[in-house]
Amino acid sequence: MVVIAGAGENFCSGGDVHDIIGPLTKLDMPGLLAFTRMTGDLVKAMRACPQPIVAAIDGICAGAGAMLALASDIRLGTARSKTAFLFTRVGLAGCDMGACALLPRVIGQGRAAELLYTGRSMGGVEGERWGFFNSLHEAPDLQAQALALAAGLAAGPTFAHGMTKKMLQQEWNMGIDEAIEAEAQAQAICMATNDFHRAYHAFVAKDKPQFEGD
Repeated sequence: MVVIAGAGENFCSGGDVHDIIGPLTKLDMPGLLAFTRMTGDLVKAMRACPQPIVAAIDGICAGAGAMLALASDIRLGTARSKTAFLFTRVGLAGCDMGACALLPRVIGQGRAAELLYTGRSMGGVEGERWGFFNSLHEAPDLQAQALALAAGLAAGPTFAHGMTKKMLQQEWNMGIDEAIEAEAQAQAICMATNDFHRAYHAFVAKDKPQFEGD
């Protein structure tokens, strides 16, 4: 499993004004497009990696940092978390790094529209109420809680977790009938794994299964 967290009391404040934003004003269109595609590739990689990603979000979570949080599978926050999609504050559209696709799916279209148009901060309590955060924790305990969650997932059927993540991604563009068929195929693959057989034999023996990810 993967856990991402800030190095200090903040998660990530996004692109540095002098090191990143300033140089962008000097690029031509091919250079600008190369930059925006590069930042989008990070989100693509996060969504494509088979391991669930847990984000531990304390303090400031803004701009590209907010997209790192959004692209994660599970988000743990604190009451002092401040998440802001700041793109409009620097004269840009809210549609950055997949924000217009991902954020409505997490918190709903209307709420996403408000945050992306205004660039305002969403507090931790509000973020949990809206479904952005899975849970809130005290700041000193946040990283330990995220690591414990990730450890619990890592101790589970990791091949099956990877399949769950893949289907959560792929089924966005499917109708119900297509999704049911895709899940039938995915689950049949999982039923052929050794982990499935380990779980069955452990259940019969009234024991706890030891998953190995194969």
